[in-house]
Amino acid sequence: MTVQYRLLSLLRDSGPLSRAELSDRLEVPRPRLLAELDRLIEAGRVLEAGPAASRGGRRSTLVELDPRVRFAAVDLGASSVDIEITDGRLAPVASYAEPCDIRSGPTVVLDRVVEILGKLRAQGHFSQLDALGIGVPGPVSFRDGVPVSPPIMPGWDRYPVRSQLARELGCPVVVDNDVNVMTLGEHHSGVARTAADLLFVKIGSGIGCGVQVHGEIYRGAEGCAGDIGHIQIEPGGPVCSCGNAGCLEAFFGGVALVRDATAAARTGQSPALAERLTGNGVLTAKDVADCAAAGDVACNNLIRAGGRRVGQVLAGLVSFMNPSMIVIGGGLSGLGHALLAEIRGVVYSRSLPLATGNLPIVMSELGPRAGVTGAALLASELAYGGFS
Repeated sequence: MTVQYRLLSLLRDSGPLSRAELSDRLEVPRPRLLAELDRLIEAGRVLEAGPAASRGGRRSTLVELDPRVRFAAVDLGASSVDIEITDGRLAPVASYAEPCDIRSGPTVVLDRVVEILGKLRAQGHFSQLDALGIGVPGPVSFRDGVPVSPPIMPGWDRYPVRSQLARELGCPVVVDNDVNVMTLGEHHSGVARTAADLLFVKIGSGIGCGVQVHGEIYRGAEGCAGDIGHIQIEPGGPVCSCGNAGCLEAFFGGVALVRDATAAARTGQSPALAERLTGNGVLTAKDVADCAAAGDVACNNLIRAGGRRVGQVLAGLVSFMNPSMIVIGGGLSGLGHALLAEIRGVVYSRSLPLATGNLPIVMSELGPRAGVTGAALLASELAYGGFS
């Protein structure tokens, strides 16, 4: 990595530091560091922030990221969009969220993203973006910045997301799979800060997994590593959105859970769900969580069955990868302890003791902010030279 990237990322993660501290931590000769700082000050990346505390002798000068640096973070889900504007240290400056159907297609969805960012600009949250990071709910060619054959995103295959947003917003753009983005966010700012080998499992409308090896996201040869929702767990199972039968995602995830909950309501297995279905016309994962918390047997069975199937797949991954932590996130993580307990029980019982003896399986600390946090981090990596 270049000295510029190491310097900027250090200021991002540690805050203002003296020239002496920067030289010590980066292990860069003082003359080279000062020359690099002069270039960054001239480029509007950093600025001097007054004298540092004395270390004896002449006092060094504090250096910090220019407070005018702005990144945009966009987390696109199957049914929502979350947008955050951050400063150079990834602290939120403004945020916005609304329902959004990814099936509306790239033109509608991306035009809306640009429109929201235009409103945030008009409100004074930024004058110019230094970079934008965006996560989308499907396989992505990270190199090309395009989704590739995403099962739940009709019309998005090979759509030039990166180039279109870069053209319309006038800033560099980086595109990745939404679960990779959430993994980055949780590792940088959440419960997985110290986990070098990490599995982040997003259980939302579908199911995906971010894979981090030795502190780096593993995307695979073409960018689709971690697509565990389409691992077959039962040959004779229901048809999945990918066209195959018996995938994990076809058994569990938001869409499958609502399907099974509706069936339980209509067949009389769950009077509580039947009442909610009659009153609202549709059911949601939250209905299942609420009824399970109130003691509904059918809802608890649905959650436990889903947890067992997720645990079955994760047990195989634990035996294969031997991660140091598994984090469960996404909308269905709101199903709570019953889901987590079932996943833990299967993984701990089916994997070797050596792999699970020190393996925490926990809920995401960032929750719904994991995506925008990771997207902002990606944007900063792009702007600071982390991908050069």
